[in-house]
Amino acid sequence: MMITYHCFWLLFWVGQPHQSFSSPLSKRTRGFPEKEKVLELSGNNRKELTRSKRSWMWNQFFLLEEYTGSDYQYVGKLHSDQDRGDGSLKYILSGDGAGDLFIINENTGDIQATKRLDREEKPVYILRAQAINRRTGRPVEPESEFIIKIHDINDNEPMFTKDVYNASVPEMSDVGIIKTALLNMDRENREQYQVVIQAKDMGGQMGGLSGTTTVNITLTDVNDNPPRFPQSTYQYKTPESAPPESPIGRIKANDADMGENAEIEYSITEGDGSDMFGVITDKDTQEGIITVKKALDFEKKKLYTLKVEATNTHVDPRFLYLGPFKDFTTVRILVEDVDEPPVFSRPAYILEVKEDVAINSIIGTVTAQDPDVAKNLVKYSVDRHTDMDRVFNINSGNGSIFTSKPLDRETLLWHNITVIAAEINNPKQSSRVPVFIKILDVNDNAPEFAMFYETFVCENAKAEQLIQTLSAVDKDDSFSGHQFSFSLAPEATSGSNFTIQDNRDNTAGIFTRRNRYNRHEMSTYLLPVVISDSDYPVQSSTETVTIRVCACDRRGKMQSCNAEALIHPTGLSTGALIAILLCIIILLVTVVLFAALKRQRKKEPLIISKEDIRDNIVSYNDEGGGEEDTQAFDIGTLRNPEAIEDNKLRRDIVPEALFMPRRTPAVRDNTDVRDFINQRLKENDTDPTAPPYDSLATYAYEGNGSVAESLSSLESVTTDGDQDYDYLSDWGPRFKKLADMYGSVDSDKDS
Repeated sequence: MMITYHCFWLLFWVGQPHQSFSSPLSKRTRGFPEKEKVLELSGNNRKELTRSKRSWMWNQFFLLEEYTGSDYQYVGKLHSDQDRGDGSLKYILSGDGAGDLFIINENTGDIQATKRLDREEKPVYILRAQAINRRTGRPVEPESEFIIKIHDINDNEPMFTKDVYNASVPEMSDVGIIKTALLNMDRENREQYQVVIQAKDMGGQMGGLSGTTTVNITLTDVNDNPPRFPQSTYQYKTPESAPPESPIGRIKANDADMGENAEIEYSITEGDGSDMFGVITDKDTQEGIITVKKALDFEKKKLYTLKVEATNTHVDPRFLYLGPFKDFTTVRILVEDVDEPPVFSRPAYILEVKEDVAINSIIGTVTAQDPDVAKNLVKYSVDRHTDMDRVFNINSGNGSIFTSKPLDRETLLWHNITVIAAEINNPKQSSRVPVFIKILDVNDNAPEFAMFYETFVCENAKAEQLIQTLSAVDKDDSFSGHQFSFSLAPEATSGSNFTIQDNRDNTAGIFTRRNRYNRHEMSTYLLPVVISDSDYPVQSSTETVTIRVCACDRRGKMQSCNAEALIHPTGLSTGALIAILLCIIILLVTVVLFAALKRQRKKEPLIISKEDIRDNIVSYNDEGGGEEDTQAFDIGTLRNPEAIEDNKLRRDIVPEALFMPRRTPAVRDNTDVRDFINQRLKENDTDPTAPPYDSLATYAYEGNGSVAESLSSLESVTTDGDQDYDYLSDWGPRFKKLADMYGSVDSDKDS
């Protein structure tokens, strides 16, 4: 490193004086300054040499942006005091843009800018300059740093951050930054506005640049419009059968506002139908829906008039001066007539009838009328699902209910039936009403013992001794209470061993009439007691009290008597044991009979078939080889009726249903098989024990070698000639089906 530093000169040409920085672009300086500014440094860097008119610092230089000349823009000159002009020194430039944007003449030290500079892209460049010995490559001066600042010129117009701005302002608003030019701007008249904004620099002076942008302004809504009905009167029709909550029609008040400012609430304020109809608001469409609240009746009222109000739910107090934010309209509703079912005069009927009323007596009347203007006639009937026993009936013309069977209050106190009233011209129009019939009591039941009385008397009993207290009940009702009287039956009053004492409280006592009783002489006494009531007509009954004579101790406690049930109340009497034993015997006999009957039914029937023999043609596949077949059925059996065993039972009928076997008259002469079959046919036609009805018994025991031709249809197709089956028609109704099958062969062939 060199101890002694030599000074070098930096000579820069500056484009313009400072006061020209704010001058217009059209007056840019394209040449070099008239006077050169030179900076000289001493070796020790302590002594400054200053030339005249130097107004800038040595390490900071200025250069105008956007140079438009054809040549490179001159920046300055680098000169060292070691340079003697012999070309031994070389100047080097490094730093921002060195070699590309800024170049230096290595011999002269002149620095130039090769491109147009833009301050908005880079306002400052930092460079370093150095002088070196060309031969040795060593620096002759220390490296110096300097700054080049780019001076701004008005070369950029104002730019908005957005191409288009969107803004909104409430209608009727006061001043803002962007002012409204018109008073009371109304969104309902015009909602969108488009404004072009221009911005100029240099305070708008001549030569300044400008930029523009577009602002879309939307007027937001306020509630400055009241709702208004488009018409003053609405008219709707509804049938009288419309159910509650059903809609009738819709009304709508128009509101020029938007959103919640256009929300409307509807209500009925006046009218003769305010209690019959209602109105609700449809939040989606802002319509008022007229609905039915109560059942309508065309015959009572045909026309209703309503006054409906529409009100804004969100009112802005600032615009109340415009008037009330509500409106009214009139709604007229016409009720249409509908064919209605008959209407009963009451919702339910309660009838009363005495239980001893005669059959076909009228017990009450129900009435129903057609509510329509036509007043159609009505017919009545009883719903038989509510009167399965058909105890009551009704006159279909006048609705009078009468009895058709005897009544009994003790069996059924209430009868609940349903009466149907239907229009004669249109039976589908019908209505129903419940009828509750109460059966009133009549004293038709005699009093009877409250329980079965079986008591005993001791052999050592004394006279006038109480042995049993009796009480009675009556199925009938008594409004004043039952009053029963007890007495001995007339046939027992004389010579009775016991007496009855009426206690006048619906009870009576049985007392002994003599001293001592002997159970060996008389073990049981049957005491008839007459019980009577006090109602009209008086009813009485005779009840029997069983009194057994028993041996007792001194204190009257029973020890033994013939009534085992009294001694052992938890055991069974002899009669009960005998009854149980008889039941067991009957059950065993029934089981044995059932088993025997089942075994008899399992016997093989005469006809074996996979199908039920009733109402079917039974096939006998028993044909053999005729007379030549010794293992087949003996044809002689058919020719000799005497060989038939009289005592042989039929196997195709249940034995229990058989009549006594009948003897068949023997045919002495040798008849033809056909005559024999005809005889059998007549017998079967008149025989009540013949096989099941519509059954066909086929006799086909002949084989191929039989003289008599086979009756089977299985081999009829093998014959050469046609066979004549007309004789089948003469065999009676049981062969009619077979005659129809084979007797019409000729006619079929002729056709």
